[in-house]
Amino acid sequence: VRGEEAEKACTAQDLAMRVQVQNKLAGVCEEMCKEVGAYPKCAQCPQFVEPDSTPGVMTWPELLEHMDNLVEWGQGMLKSWHKQASAIQTAAVKADASESACTAQDLAMRVQVQNKLAGVCEEMC
Repeated sequence: VRGEEAEKACTAQDLAMRVQVQNKLAGVCEEMCKEVGAYPKCAQCPQFVEPDSTPGVMTWPELLEHMDNLVEWGQGMLKSWHKQASAIQTAAVKADASESACTAQDLAMRVQVQNKLAGVCEEMC
């Protein structure tokens, strides 16, 4: 039983060391591929991302992905514009309510002034 545990521990340690070595060589692997003329076919290199096979040219799949991204972006922009418009409308409604209140108060004051002046005018005449 102890022999199996020791073997599992050794296997785990070996795997950890292999991962470290592969990570260390990841950048070196691409450089070696370039030196031997195998680049960009470096599929054996860990975490290798193949460069764009059509630089400067948009393929159909790339175009479709770009269009999907534009749709998402456009929807996001519309949502933000609706929020801005809603905020502006809410502010305008509040301003109208405030203005209506001021107008009513102003009208009441004018009535009082006119009534006061009406009595003074009659006395003057």
